[in-house]
Amino acid sequence: MTTALSFCDRSIAQSAPTASGGAAVVHQRLILATTVLASSLAFVDSSIVNVGLPAIARSFPDHGVSVSWIVSGYLLPLSALLLLGGAAGDRFGHRRLLLGGVGLFLVASLLCAMAPTLEWLLCGRVLQGVGAAMLMPTSLAILGVSFSGKARGRAIGIWAAAGAAAGAIGPLAGGWLIDAVGWRSMFVVNLPIALGALYLGARYVEDLPPKRVQPLDNIGALLATVGLAAMTWGLTLDSAAHGWSALAVAGSLIGAIVMAIFVAVERKRKAAAMVPVLLFASREFTGLSLVTFLLYGAHGILLVLLPYLLIDLKQYSATQAGAALLPMPFVIALTAPTMGRLAANIGARLPLTIGPTVVAAGFLLAMGIPSGTSYWMAILPSMLLLSLGMAGAVAPLTTAVLASVEPSHSGVAAGLNSALARTGGLLATALASAVLVSHGAALAGTFRWAMALGAATSAAAGACAFIWLGKKTPVTTKPVRVTRV
Repeated sequence: MTTALSFCDRSIAQSAPTASGGAAVVHQRLILATTVLASSLAFVDSSIVNVGLPAIARSFPDHGVSVSWIVSGYLLPLSALLLLGGAAGDRFGHRRLLLGGVGLFLVASLLCAMAPTLEWLLCGRVLQGVGAAMLMPTSLAILGVSFSGKARGRAIGIWAAAGAAAGAIGPLAGGWLIDAVGWRSMFVVNLPIALGALYLGARYVEDLPPKRVQPLDNIGALLATVGLAAMTWGLTLDSAAHGWSALAVAGSLIGAIVMAIFVAVERKRKAAAMVPVLLFASREFTGLSLVTFLLYGAHGILLVLLPYLLIDLKQYSATQAGAALLPMPFVIALTAPTMGRLAANIGARLPLTIGPTVVAAGFLLAMGIPSGTSYWMAILPSMLLLSLGMAGAVAPLTTAVLASVEPSHSGVAAGLNSALARTGGLLATALASAVLVSHGAALAGTFRWAMALGAATSAAAGACAFIWLGKKTPVTTKPVRVTRV
């Protein structure tokens, strides 16, 4: 998930800790730790559950709901409410929204862990999605106003690396917990993380002093929430259970119409809008939005389908399936901070062109996984390529987005970019539903088609970066200014 904005010196000065020297550095590190812990909740839960799908399905054999809803039930409210969460953070305070989102996530995790039926589990997953929509954009917006210059690039690189590592380590930890304790323990691990984020956030995070707080764009918020919810709900009616039914098509179509109305309303409201349309006057911001949607959609395909294939087709245990993804967190954690600093020096175009292209090569190599007989020859090479490509793109993408808008729109820009990333992941999950009900030779065939789609999508992301971004799109790009009325 990725988003961002640039912040002027005055805003940074206002948000800087009053202490100086070593105390100020320690304060910033604790703020970074707060945002990493908070965002890790969302990253971990978007991946850890993928390994647990077979075990959850066995626990509720008589359910009438597709198990793909366990993933989609989380992504749907997350996609629908990210814009509202980002805008609310800008209006009411990032600290307040962060603490509220983490608190809701904690309660929802308890509900998931104790759920007596699949329906109750789905309710908990929906609440987790709402909490994630509150904490994701605000955690990144807090980073933006707490760091400046190259320090911001490094901080965002660490944030991105930690999030990617948490998301990739999640399947391994989840697999071990499933084998040793049971799938409910996957949700219990959220509790200490949430408690740590709440403590640090309450003690060290401060909001910018409000200068002129505009009322929340209620009409825009309603239209965006309804439109995104309808579109994502329509996409989530997977082909396994419904096919492209009239209901699924109607939901997607209604959502698209409502979003078109939302754009028209926001254009009229100008700077008072929840999402100022003038943000897209920036060629860089538009290009980065396209890269985000395509690259994270492809990444979502991998994280959902690879563990399922290994468990169902190759008879891996849940722990072994999670361990198969281990190269990704190690590679990203080691290289993402460096890539964040590199993007600050050479610009975002080159890393965001090469990174997705390497990801596309990794997807092509992954097409041979179903027929491979060895992890070292069939799975590891593709995982290394995918990891290197994502490591080269994650931090530069996040840093460049953060540098493309002014501070007053940091939360909504973060929410918009995160919404694009999560919507891409949701679309991938919807398309992957046909694979999740396949077995044997049919599973191998559909998996190969999914990997080919991931390769094409990743290559398109790299092409968008090359075409839309300037040769010198640095993290210090002058932000798009939206004149307030």
